[in-house]
Amino acid sequence: MDEAGQQKFRERLAARLTDLAEGEALGRDGKKVVTLDQQAVGRLSRMDALQSQAMAQAASRLRSAEERRVRAALARLDEGEFGYCTDCGEEIAPARLDQDPSVALCISCARG
Repeated sequence: MDEAGQQKFRERLAARLTDLAEGEALGRDGKKVVTLDQQAVGRLSRMDALQSQAMAQAASRLRSAEERRVRAALARLDEGEFGYCTDCGEEIAPARLDQDPSVALCISCARG
């Protein structure tokens, strides 16, 4: 992959890290502990708040996992290994990288 292609992917990955950080900042309120004061909130409202909290926590876990994948892709760029499958070493299809620059496996290895 040429230098211009690497730079394009580096910029896309950096932008994705920024988006993930912004999403995490917005989701912090949703992960707060739900107050179980029955005087302040009814039973159904508490259940709704608990469900919202669980969804916010799950979204946070997904963002963290994606952040790790993006950081690993940036490390592969720095090491000159970007675009090659981490399992078999074959080149990852350019269309696959265009779809998601953080992928680490070629389609054959991803299918198992």
